[in-house]
Amino acid sequence: MSYTPDLLDGMVIFATVVDAGSFTRAARLTGHSTSYISKEINRLEERLGVRLMNRTTRSLHLTADGELYYQQCQQIIADASDVQNALLGHQLQPTGTLRVSCPSSFAVVRMQDIFSGFLQEYPQVSLDLDLNNRKVDVIADGFDVVIRATPHLEDSSLISRKIMSSRAITLASPAYLEKHGTPEKPQDLINHQCITYSYLKNPRQWPYKNQYGMEISVEVNSRVTVNTSEMELALCLAGNGIARMPGFLFSDEFSSGQLVELFPDYQPSPIDTYLIYPSRKHMSAKVRSFIDYVAEKIQDNG
Repeated sequence: MSYTPDLLDGMVIFATVVDAGSFTRAARLTGHSTSYISKEINRLEERLGVRLMNRTTRSLHLTADGELYYQQCQQIIADASDVQNALLGHQLQPTGTLRVSCPSSFAVVRMQDIFSGFLQEYPQVSLDLDLNNRKVDVIADGFDVVIRATPHLEDSSLISRKIMSSRAITLASPAYLEKHGTPEKPQDLINHQCITYSYLKNPRQWPYKNQYGMEISVEVNSRVTVNTSEMELALCLAGNGIARMPGFLFSDEFSSGQLVELFPDYQPSPIDTYLIYPSRKHMSAKVRSFIDYVAEKIQDNG
């Protein structure tokens, strides 16, 4: 006999009738009517092709087939209950491996202590970290959480949660400015060499706000496009062009004078960072705990 969607329901009703000792008490326990219980038992017997019980208005007795079926039902129902409880345990207690994709530069500068702290607070969870900034398919690539500087919501089944907003700074090395001159305003960038970041939606469009709050967008000349912040910073330090990056990535180089901020009166649009993950429906405890932990700790870190 093949599996049917109502097979387990029939087993549960049958076992409940046997345990309760009557259709009336079984109906009360299951929240169904007595006639419904009777019809379900009849359907079950027709499906199995055997009589499971002899019943009168006052009593019921299992047949030999009914005794055998009852024993098997008890085991199957117990096994199903164990599986359900195990899954509920995963929902309630953070356990298992959590797959996270995060840009390597962001991971080292902002997430290193957070990853470490999460592992210490949730000892039953393991982290599988994919540290790069390539475009990923959250669901198809099997990630629980993706960290990116874009909401990336082409898939309606995904949710994005902003965890921080970083000040973007336009900068260059003193060597580059000595050789090529210092641009006075963003519009001057068309006469300069810029280093662009390939994973932005429009790498060559750099948006700014002037001191009056007016928004402007400058299409820059890009001599080199990169896909990692580490290379963008290295090329900028080496004098290969002007870059626009979040300030937390180069604080040491900036304070030491290796890099110079351009256009302090023009504020680039901030760079927002998001946690991206599948819909909250049936979210596991490990994913929920990680999302809440990161959102809390990254705010604590500024």
